[in-house]
Order: sequence, then C-alpha cells, then structure tokens
Amino acid sequence: MLKEYIDEVARLNRAQKLFLLVGVVAMAVVVTASNILVEMPVNDWFTWGALSYPIAFLVTDITNRTLGARLARDVVFVGFIVAVAMSLLLANPRIAIASGSAFFIAQMLDVTIFDKLRRQSWWKAPVASSVIASFVDTVIFFVLAFVGTGLPWHTWALGDYAAKLIMVAVLILPFRGLIRITDPLTLAPVSR
Repeated sequence: MLKEYIDEVARLNRAQKLFLLVGVVAMAVVVTASNILVEMPVNDWFTWGALSYPIAFLVTDITNRTLGARLARDVVFVGFIVAVAMSLLLANPRIAIASGSAFFIAQMLDVTIFDKLRRQSWWKAPVASSVIASFVDTVIFFVLAFVGTGLPWHTWALGDYAAKLIMVAVLILPFRGLIRITDPLTLAPVSR
C-alpha cells in the first residue's frame, strides 16, 4: 500500500506535487491557528476560531476536486498530524485533543461526501460536504473541549456553527475561482 501511494505521488507532475504540499501546509496552519483562536471568544455566542476553521474545508474540497479523494485524505491526515503536534505545543491540550478528534472525523466525512457529489453542479459538493461536516465537527469539538468547564460551550457551539454556515456561503466564491485556476492540475478522481 505504501509503495502504491509512493508510486501515485511520483506520477504527479511538479505543479501537482507543489499543490499537494501547499494543501498540507495550509491545512496545518489553518487548524493550528483555529485551535488558538477558539480560546478567544468574542462573546458568549462566538469565538474567533469560527472564522478561520472553515478554510480547512476549502483546502480539503479544492484538493479533492483537483487531486481526488485519495490525495485529499492524505492532506487531511498529514495536516492532522502536524496540526495536533503544533496545537499540543501552542494551545490548551484539551483543545488540541478535541480539535484533533473533531477535525479528523469531520474532514474524512467531508472528503467522502464531496467525492460522492463531485459530478453534480460545481457548488453542490463543497456546500453539502462543508455544511454536514461542519455540524459534525462542531458537536464533537465543543462537547470534548468544553463540557464540564463551566464555560458557555453550548452557545459557542451554536454561534460557531452559524458562523461556519456563513463562511460556507462566503468561501464558495473563492472555491469557484480556485477551481478555474487549478483545473489544469486536475487528475481523474481516484477514490480510496
């Protein structure tokens, strides 16, 4: 399996390999920043992490569309490892563990949903996958990170999910622009 993966990556051209690397780095930066920003509430309904974290879904979805589900899962996995390690160093350990758990489950769900809807209108796969995966991410994260702390986690979760939905609407335009740029890099979709 490792040899197959190495062969698959070796078949990518230079631009596709660079795109894959940028996806991994972007994922790690977004998740690490979000883990720090979620500890900075704006009020009882909203944390700054709600604005940065949806960008992780944009990274996953554009990678999925461009390089396929298999490589999108790899971006999620490598981004997950790097982000959890960085978050353990820079954020509260409970936040890092909650984030890692929620991130991994939600991002893998996002990849699966996107892959199943990829042949429909250009906007359906990223919108549906992001809306559903964001809900799963929000529930898992806020329960693991804040239940029993006395903090207003339930209102933060509602507010953050609402912000994530708004970000899905906002990020659909950059997604459309990015797919126009990345279409020359697109591989035939490969599922794993």
